[in-house]
This record gives sequence, structure tokens and C-alpha cells, in this order.
Amino acid sequence: AAMAPTRIVCGYLACDTRLARLLLNGLPPLVRVSLRDSGAGPWLESSVGYALAEAKSPRPGSAGLLAKLAELLFIEVLRQYAHQSGNHTGWLAALGDRVVGRALDALHRRPCHEWTLAELARAAGASRSVLAERFAQLVGTSPMQYLTQWRMVMAANLLRCSSTPLARVAEEVGYQNDTSFSRAFRREYGLPPAAWRRNVLAHAAIAP
Repeated sequence: AAMAPTRIVCGYLACDTRLARLLLNGLPPLVRVSLRDSGAGPWLESSVGYALAEAKSPRPGSAGLLAKLAELLFIEVLRQYAHQSGNHTGWLAALGDRVVGRALDALHRRPCHEWTLAELARAAGASRSVLAERFAQLVGTSPMQYLTQWRMVMAANLLRCSSTPLARVAEEVGYQNDTSFSRAFRREYGLPPAAWRRNVLAHAAIAP
């Protein structure tokens, strides 16, 4: 019997490299999800078909629709991977951990708060030593280092997508002192915030 033709559908999601490092660390280069073995299989299959039809005959709003659909597909694939896989590490595994998951939730809900390890441990329902050990094991860094990295990702997004003054950006990501904010941002991105913003806007202006 003749083999059915195979169709390969390609797409991509783009995000800040630091955000990708935080969120995707621990994932394998390739994630395989079987539609037949998944309760969401029919939805995934129909969504891909819908995306193909929309891309083939675009209408007003198609670009935004396809972007959101790609994000939903990505989230569902991550959910399937988390369900199928065991003993994995990284941000995805950390979310499923009782202690580290609570700590991440607290940090994400209140990123501007002046957290201490002791206070974060109380929020996570664990001792400081247990939280520090589990966090490092799953996330690959300390809770306070993660908080700084997350704040810098938030700051970069504000600098890239708004005209918010630098002092206000610093305040919105938990820094009362512009100098401290600039120092932390430069350590993460290699440039002071103002220079980084100019560089990003200049590249955006010449992009096709």
C-alpha cells in the first residue's frame, strides 16, 4: 500500500534570550508529543489545521491570531511534556515542585518586594536551607539571583516596548536607586539601560 504523504509544518516563537534561558532551561532540544496519546490531541490537530488555513488565506487580524495560537500550542506542548516526563529539571519542573513552585509564585506575584530568603522560605512553607537546595537543584540558581534576573527581563521589556523614564522603570522592577538598577542591568545585558534602549530602538528602526 502507498504511504500517506508527510507534511512538515514549521513555525517559531521569539522572546528575549534571557527569558528563554530562565523558562526553557532543562528542556530537551526536541519535544515529541503524540496526538493520539493526548487528551488534547484533537484540539492540537484541529488548531494546526486552522493555523494552516489562516496562513494560506490571511484575513484582517490573521497575524495576531496566529501569534496567539502559536503561544497556546506551545503551552499545551509543554504541559504534555511535563505530564509525560519524569525527573526533569528547569523552570517547568520547578513549577510542579511544592516548595519551589510556591516560591516562584511569590516572586512572580511581587517582584518589586524586598524579599529575603527567610521571608520567601516562609511563603514556600519550607526552611531556608530546603528552599535554597531545591531551588538550586531545579532552577539552577539561587532564589535571589533568579529574582534579579526576572526583574531585568521585566526592565528590558519596559525599555523595549515603552517610553517609560529610566527612574520609573527602576522603580517598577523593585529598585529605588537608579545607580543600583543601572549596575544590575549592565551586569545582565552588557550595557547601561539608556544605551541598551537606544541600541534596541535603532535596530528596530532598520529592521525589514
